[in-house]
Amino acid sequence: MAAPHAKQSLRVWLRMLRATTIIEKRIRGHLKTEFDSTLPRFDVLSALDREVAPITMSQLTDHLLVSNGNLTGLVNRLVDDGLISREIDPDDRRVQHVMLTEQGRSAFREMAQRHEALVDSLFAAMSDEDMDTLLRLTKTLNAALQHGARPVEDA
Repeated sequence: MAAPHAKQSLRVWLRMLRATTIIEKRIRGHLKTEFDSTLPRFDVLSALDREVAPITMSQLTDHLLVSNGNLTGLVNRLVDDGLISREIDPDDRRVQHVMLTEQGRSAFREMAQRHEALVDSLFAAMSDEDMDTLLRLTKTLNAALQHGARPVEDA
């Protein structure tokens, strides 16, 4: 037995995937051409910009939903570039604290401002009402997905 909205659900999912893919490609291209940066670098800088004090690498991986192994090389390069600093915890040498340097904060703020303008331009064809509707619908979908919406099993 087919789930409610089965065909519509597939169409919506494919359209959302297509839109997300197009947006992500444009953002990746913009970061590369304008800042010689990558989306993962931008994400790390963004996560650190929201912090007022140094955070541990484990906290950073939790914010970014990635593994520590995926993050270590990226953090090393950002440290080498002078954008973030890293300190070993004096009480536990296995723990590293990271934070933006002033250079990193300044570089990120410029990137973020231009990133926001790019993203805004990607949604320029939508009216304010359309944006409100899309926000409401994606909020509802995200809440359902995070709070136990379970796949319908065949009877």
